[in-house]
Amino acid sequence: MSVGVTTSAPLPPTSDTSAFSLVDYVVFVLLLVLSLAIGLYHACRGWDQHTTGQLLMADRKMSCLPVALSLLATFQSAVAILGVPSEIYRFGTQYWFLGCSYFLGLLIPAHIFIPIFYRLHLTSAYEYLELRFNKTVRVCGTVTFIFQMVIYMGVVLYAPSLALNAVTGFDLWLSVLTLGIVCAIYTALGGLKAVIWTDVFQTLVMFLGQLAVIIVGSAKVGGLGHVWDLASQHGRISGIELDPDPFVRHTFWTLAFGGVFMMLSLYGVNQAQVQRYLSSRTEKAAVLSCYAVFPCQQVVLCMGCLIGLVMFAYYQTHPMSIQQSQAAPDQFVLYFVMDLLKDLPGLPGLFVACLFSGSLSTISSAFNSLATVTMEDLIRPWFPEFSEVRATMLSRILAFGYGLLCLGMAYISSQMGPVLQAAISIFGMVGGPLLGLFCLGMFFPCANPPGAIVGLLAGLIMAFWIGIGSLVSSMRSSVAPVPLNESSNLTTVTLTTLMPPTTLSRGNAGPDPEPSDHLPSVAKTPCPPARVLSEATSLQKL
Repeated sequence: MSVGVTTSAPLPPTSDTSAFSLVDYVVFVLLLVLSLAIGLYHACRGWDQHTTGQLLMADRKMSCLPVALSLLATFQSAVAILGVPSEIYRFGTQYWFLGCSYFLGLLIPAHIFIPIFYRLHLTSAYEYLELRFNKTVRVCGTVTFIFQMVIYMGVVLYAPSLALNAVTGFDLWLSVLTLGIVCAIYTALGGLKAVIWTDVFQTLVMFLGQLAVIIVGSAKVGGLGHVWDLASQHGRISGIELDPDPFVRHTFWTLAFGGVFMMLSLYGVNQAQVQRYLSSRTEKAAVLSCYAVFPCQQVVLCMGCLIGLVMFAYYQTHPMSIQQSQAAPDQFVLYFVMDLLKDLPGLPGLFVACLFSGSLSTISSAFNSLATVTMEDLIRPWFPEFSEVRATMLSRILAFGYGLLCLGMAYISSQMGPVLQAAISIFGMVGGPLLGLFCLGMFFPCANPPGAIVGLLAGLIMAFWIGIGSLVSSMRSSVAPVPLNESSNLTTVTLTTLMPPTTLSRGNAGPDPEPSDHLPSVAKTPCPPARVLSEATSLQKL
């Protein structure tokens, strides 16, 4: 799979996989209507009494369960829903060991980050940086976060729409515009409470969509036991890979330990998640919501891996079409779902709703968190005389403005070609230095403001040097690209952060795929160490 070969023109889908019934369209539209209805309900409820505290922090009265499901949904994007099964299908179950990182990755935020943020009664996580260092450090952290999220949210909206268009024939820009506008409206009007409750609804849709695929797929191939047996026979069930070689695609060390830092950057200091902790009615409820994410994350990971195994077992007995066999990796799951569920009206629509629930939950969280940090870190400190009414209205305008910016970024993503992978990787490149900045303030009393700024800049420079250098190097050294159709290359780039071109490790997926595996050949270029780090930190929704 080569990141250097990209186009943006979708290929018309084949008729046998793109047939959407009226019931499927109804299910998909219901997702949008109900999401919008939840947002409008919270917007209309007490409209005249809304304050910035209600709009941005849900009045700090949220209970444990909805906060936990919202935490889960925030970074469970459509990119991950498409990427994880494809990863398992192509390379085996080694990736499953990422679940080992969830324990420490959630335990540390629950007992270190949440108590600090909650007891300080913050609205923006970057307020802590001013209290610990000074206003300059706070502004630097805020601007870095805004850059990270603005780059990321356009890709999260555009990439699944492109994959869906290539497989089902959904109009690309109609789906992008519809999702972006619906999400911007309910986020701007309903605030954080609307975002959290729509996340709860969308999480249930994601669970149902993936569960439907697992149940129907396993039933058609003879049960989950047969699925596991077939995967074992073909070397897709991986043991613990303890090879310390950083050039190996996935090992226990990169997944279990590298994943901890990924989880800390997402669930420890990311404003989208911190804002949910701070919206809880008590500190105990915030900690419990973080605990509750652990089993939910494990279930989500297991479902993604099972879909990959079911897909592998299914195509051992059901031949692929030529177009399917040449599809980009991020389109494997969509082709499989359309092939598997085409005779069951409503279920393809449910999976598409599941896919776009991932996008909606991610970008709505991005809009709300960006509006919050812009208001609290960049506007209010310089204009403290703002009245509550004006501040509330401006917060709504900011959320809707970031929604429009997301649509603009989606269009830019369509023009980026090989740069698109760098856009996704930037999420991981920025997350690490921001985590380091907060850890510097919390664990090193001797750290001072100049040191914090220099450390942040040095971390960003090093991360970008390694990450961008790795991308450029891989583009230059790639051998013959995978035989992909002309439409699928851009979305291939989108998921190469999840699935970079690497040598198959000795413990990852058994022998190289054979023709009977229905897999395109993979470029055997080694994975630079930077790609391993970038992959670990940029994955989620991704």
